[in-house]
Amino acid sequence: MQLRSGVDVVEITRFERLNPAIKPRFLQRVFTQQELDSCRDSAASLAGRFAVKEAVAKALHTGIGPVSWQDIEIFEGPAGEPLLALHGEAARLADGLGLHQWSISISHTNTIAIAVAVAMGESDLPDATDGIKMR
Repeated sequence: MQLRSGVDVVEITRFERLNPAIKPRFLQRVFTQQELDSCRDSAASLAGRFAVKEAVAKALHTGIGPVSWQDIEIFEGPAGEPLLALHGEAARLADGLGLHQWSISISHTNTIAIAVAVAMGESDLPDATDGIKMR
């Protein structure tokens, strides 16, 4: 059994103060069209999804770079809960690591957004908990 997690915090003002000259290009590079449609230009929603992308990349132990922003997509489930879809290199990495179950959570105040990503799966790879006795 393998368990991985990632967490990230983003200041919402980063999205409120995006330079109008670069904002459309930045948003198109980071978010899928479905994510942009869902957020409807809400700085808090964009910051929350951005934080999830960072948290998932941390859980994959890569950070953004080896995986692209759009490889990690957040959408809403039937009750409005955040759900995760992995594409491209993120999906390949997760599959190679045996990470097939994901849970994500997003929250925000007026000034910050926070996200947590937890992944579980079976793998032959060594786990960080190997050799640790649980009581």
